[in-house]
Amino acid sequence: MHIEPFGVEIWMNEWETRCDWNLAETCVESMTIAELMALAGKNETDLSDLLPMKMTYGAIEGSDRLRSAIAALYENQQPENLIVTHGTIGANMLVHKTLVSRGDRVVAVVPTYQQHYSIPESIGAEMHLLHLREEDGWLPDLDALRAMVTPETKLIAINNPNNPTGALMDRAMLEQIATIARDADAWVLCDEVYRGTGQTGDGMGPSMADIYEKGISTASTSKAFSLAGLRLGWIAAPREVIEAVSIHRDYDTISVGVLDDHFATLALENADRLLARSHAITRGNLTILTDWIATEPLMSWVTPKAGTTALLKYDLPQSSREFCVALLEETGVMFTPGSALGMEGYVRIGFANNPEVLKEGLQRVSTFLKGRGT
Repeated sequence: MHIEPFGVEIWMNEWETRCDWNLAETCVESMTIAELMALAGKNETDLSDLLPMKMTYGAIEGSDRLRSAIAALYENQQPENLIVTHGTIGANMLVHKTLVSRGDRVVAVVPTYQQHYSIPESIGAEMHLLHLREEDGWLPDLDALRAMVTPETKLIAINNPNNPTGALMDRAMLEQIATIARDADAWVLCDEVYRGTGQTGDGMGPSMADIYEKGISTASTSKAFSLAGLRLGWIAAPREVIEAVSIHRDYDTISVGVLDDHFATLALENADRLLARSHAITRGNLTILTDWIATEPLMSWVTPKAGTTALLKYDLPQSSREFCVALLEETGVMFTPGSALGMEGYVRIGFANNPEVLKEGLQRVSTFLKGRGT
């Protein structure tokens, strides 16, 4: 089976361990196990609970306690509507493999995580891409989506909050997308890995699985919960989808690790505390980034409403890869080239890392840009 090379992951693999100032990172600054334990009101003594734990496969779909903690993140989901996966990347892959067959019509809103068009395309689906536009605030043109979704459409793939733009669809827009899908009897897969990072309120926002009867939501502990090292995600969907996914999952997952399950449960049972930490970082850092953009005439953007990333438009006569490689070699600062996301002329910045790293990295970018546009 042929599949297109994964642009973002290839870039990250090539440079992530070779940079000094990683402004391409998409996770809210990762925490240690000690930090997790403290936020959960535990201490080192509580780690002794792990000593008698047998290294079996554990609960195949995810422990009851974990799925109950995940269900609490939603309005209408129950543990039986959830299945645990190897990160959101595993969740997305399983949904596409389960629902999409050769010849199916799939609509994907782009830019987005490349899984949502490259996996269906590799299966032999008929792909139709709805391109977001900067002048629309990186939000989908619903009239264009309505024209693209026909009665033959099997699946609509969206990403909310959006990676890489940080755009956020509100409940009203999600409900309109649900109506478009309902008229075509299509599934909607909403990648919600950045849910919880909204810049206002509790940061959570509505979930497609709660809004639409054929809505499927995927997420994980990686981004908003700062625990990418657990490699733990999930699918929230109607039971018929969970049962169908389970057949595919038996071939490539079996179960997640019992240690991943244990620490993810601890994290999600204390989700409010972890999200408060994340909000302090992302909201403070967005202010830093906003102030910096205002001083850089070669950079422009649409201010993100959520997420941990933003697209920066640069006014220089070079490709985004040339820009990013030169930046890395001269300053040690890492961005992601827009070309890896199908967005030439832009670079993606991650702004959810340590504030001091962000400040130093931006200062170095300013030095790099000085005199380049004249």
